[in-house]
Amino acid sequence: MSWKNDQVSGEETDKILEIARGCLECGGDFVELGCYKGDTSLLLAEILKDTEKKLFIYDSFEGLPEKSNKDESTIGKEFKGGELCVTKREVKERFLRANLPVPVIKKAWFNELTTEDLPERIAFAFLDGDFYESIRDSLKLVESKMANKGVIIVHDYNNLALPGVRKAVDEWAKDKSKEITVYQSMAIIV
Repeated sequence: MSWKNDQVSGEETDKILEIARGCLECGGDFVELGCYKGDTSLLLAEILKDTEKKLFIYDSFEGLPEKSNKDESTIGKEFKGGELCVTKREVKERFLRANLPVPVIKKAWFNELTTEDLPERIAFAFLDGDFYESIRDSLKLVESKMANKGVIIVHDYNNLALPGVRKAVDEWAKDKSKEITVYQSMAIIV
């Protein structure tokens, strides 16, 4: 099954799906923090549909938050508070139309979530929060829940228009002896 993903390149989408399939053997469920229209979520749900694993997606459904000073970029001016807004209902309806199980969908800003909002164990986490604070908060949420050999993918790590993403990941990984592999705009952390 294929859906057009207007926020993630085709090559990145293929890499996400390859890694996600590899995580099927890990204990735990799949999470996505920052789902926008649910393009990646639908693809993950397709992978999970014949398994016991669940998909959990989290989004403000109010668009992007306001930028912090760590997100400022001369080429990222189109990314501003309120952009990329879609409703929870629209995302849910896409799953119903695709005849896929509707994931657990939680409407919240990432800084409002606690680890209790996440599944007990995470095999695969896709973080697409676009800004420093969103990625920082996402990483803090998932780190203690990751399964052995589980994978975190952070979108926009190598995107000059969204410099806060790289800052958040690098700060988080600095004291954790985590190896970051970069694939196009994504940071892949095992």
